[in-house]
Amino acid sequence: MSETIIGPSEVLHRLRALSGRLEGGLEGPSGAAPRADFSEVLKRSLDQVNEAQQKAASLGQSFEMGDPNVSVVDLMVATQKSSLSFQAATQVRNKLVAAYQEIMSMQV
Repeated sequence: MSETIIGPSEVLHRLRALSGRLEGGLEGPSGAAPRADFSEVLKRSLDQVNEAQQKAASLGQSFEMGDPNVSVVDLMVATQKSSLSFQAATQVRNKLVAAYQEIMSMQV
């Protein structure tokens, strides 16, 4: 099973790339760059954060029940991945809220 987890640096990289495209102007359907749907990227990122948290909780419960297939190392790595992905999501949310508040305070 192949897991694709977007880490904090990848989320920031994607947000910066999207921001750069917005500042430079979006290319139309005939442009060379594919159009990225921000809401879809955000949803996938949040789904991956949720998945990491679910996996960490599941491993924790299995470890507590004495499952010999779950080691402390696996549990700690899953917990740290979950924590980092949640912190990254929180920071992205904070930046989005700050941007929204800045836009709403602009005079038209």
